[in-house]
Amino acid sequence: MTNQLTSDDTASLLSLLRARFEKHPERHPNLVWNEVEAKLKVNPEKLWTLQQMEATGGEPDVVDLAGNGAITFVDCAAESPAGRRNLCYDREALDKRKEHKPANCAMDVAAKIGVKLLDEDQYRRLQQLGKFDLKTSSWILTPPAIRKLGGALFCDRRYDHVFTYHNGADSYYGARGFRGILTL
Repeated sequence: MTNQLTSDDTASLLSLLRARFEKHPERHPNLVWNEVEAKLKVNPEKLWTLQQMEATGGEPDVVDLAGNGAITFVDCAAESPAGRRNLCYDREALDKRKEHKPANCAMDVAAKIGVKLLDEDQYRRLQQLGKFDLKTSSWILTPPAIRKLGGALFCDRRYDHVFTYHNGADSYYGARGFRGILTL
């Protein structure tokens, strides 16, 4: 399997991304589409990753999380991407689980499609640009000290507030997935 799109798939994806970009200018006030498209066209592997983000329900859009005009795509679906739920946190947790194993883990799926999980700061900055995960939750990148003790972190938005929680890394739920980040 190749990690490149056909020219028709590329044109279709670029059209979709452009429409989303133009619909949500508040997510990227310092960027213009032509610059984004030019960078994407010289990075076909990034286009493939964006297609995977889209195919799993992420609705990726350019989000200026750092406030510096960097071209960064983040899953902006209202809820945690439907095609990336029912996952425990990482391979170690999946391997340790003896019964009722989920199909996969968030860290492996993220690596397979070419993204990273948002960290807590990135998740909170995303929430300043909209209201996400009102009914779902999303695993976030967990600090090694917490993970070493068997835990993992996730976030959601309830009562118009962003919450960070902990759970065993081997837990998984139908309403918990993860949001990916891709920087060009």
